[in-house]
Amino acid sequence: MNPSSLPVQQRIALLVEALDGAEKTNKALATCPDGDAMVDILLGASAKLGLGLTRRDLTETPPIRDWIWFKNNDPLVTVGDAKPRYRRETPEKPKPDPSQPKERKRFLGLF
Repeated sequence: MNPSSLPVQQRIALLVEALDGAEKTNKALATCPDGDAMVDILLGASAKLGLGLTRRDLTETPPIRDWIWFKNNDPLVTVGDAKPRYRRETPEKPKPDPSQPKERKRFLGLF
């Protein structure tokens, strides 16, 4: 059976399976400066396996799409020193003035 005749998702799964344990390829992927360099390496691996994947297939199909996104962007949360660091800045809420009385919430129920 020709692997290039399989659906894209199955060809991606075959590529991911082939990458599992491939130390040289994984080291090259880990040291890539950006997602485009990763795609170039993955295209080469796909060609060697005869999968016939295109750049578009790799950039639009998970999990490789997610790997490329992660390489191009900062992670959403960095875990390590117990300080979450978010990629996107959130607007700060104004702090309530302690001299002003607290606003009471009103319950508009059925009673």
